[in-house]
Amino acid sequence: MDDKRKKAIMKNSNLKDLLGVIVAFLAVFLLLSVLPQTSSKFLTTTNLFNVARQITVNIILACGLTMAIIVGGIDLSVGSIIAVAGCLTSGLLTNNGMSVGISILAGLLSGVLLGAFNGTVIAGTTIPPFITTLGTMYIGRGIARLYTDCKTILVDDKIFAYIGKGQIFGFIPIQIIYIVIICLFAWLILNRTQFGRHIYAIGDNEQAAVYTGINVKKTKFLVYTLTGFFAATAGILTAARTGSGLFSAGEGYEMDAIAAVVLGGTSMTGGVGRLSGSIIGAMIIGILSNGMNLMGFNSSWQYVVKGVVLLLAVLLDYFRKREANV
Repeated sequence: MDDKRKKAIMKNSNLKDLLGVIVAFLAVFLLLSVLPQTSSKFLTTTNLFNVARQITVNIILACGLTMAIIVGGIDLSVGSIIAVAGCLTSGLLTNNGMSVGISILAGLLSGVLLGAFNGTVIAGTTIPPFITTLGTMYIGRGIARLYTDCKTILVDDKIFAYIGKGQIFGFIPIQIIYIVIICLFAWLILNRTQFGRHIYAIGDNEQAAVYTGINVKKTKFLVYTLTGFFAATAGILTAARTGSGLFSAGEGYEMDAIAAVVLGGTSMTGGVGRLSGSIIGAMIIGILSNGMNLMGFNSSWQYVVKGVVLLLAVLLDYFRKREANV
């Protein structure tokens, strides 16, 4: 098969996968719009803006995790990085009297360093990304607890509060701006840079990527460093929105983000995935959670529903791959 034909098939396959997640999103959206328990509340401007605020963190995490999963790995530490970055930023503001700018930079740096640690271990050893990032997850969670002494750090700063709860034109949540900027940044990396092409190549066939001269170790290191940066950004925005640094912030967030990425068509075996699919996947998870809250679902049932959605997404990925190999 010539290269042009192969690229055309891959492009059509990607479009088909994206169409599937779009249909799933529209189906959930329409269902919540017509159900008697949710129809009067779901489509209100207030509720939709609340959904936008709530899914911001998951979309940001999905941007980093899309890269990590496409390259053939995973990152379980993003939830604890949220806690570390949020607590450090809040602590520097409240306890040390630092400026907002310096505090945010320190918070971002903490995420970058933890991500770089993941990248160094994963790129430099044969330790699986699952184990490495699981260890970092515990380390980060411990750091957040030690730094805060297991107490909430309250922040009383108008600039920081505006970063998390501000509105544009008096009614549009500022989180929408963050989503646009961060998603555009991640999309440009994956689709318009040589680095992005290397991510796909390594995930598709790491050995072949080595033979073509791609610096696999450097690429993996940068992927996990970027994932840490995205997680730290999410952590700072979480702290700004709640007005506090909470040592338990981000618990379970990695699962929602992984579910969003897989639901969006990114293969857990690497090499295949689209950022746009991950974003739509995060939106599906967000409106599902919102819909269940509007219907008064017990929080325990919400975990069950999310688990079923994740398993269905993985099964679809399995059957797609099996069909492609036939």
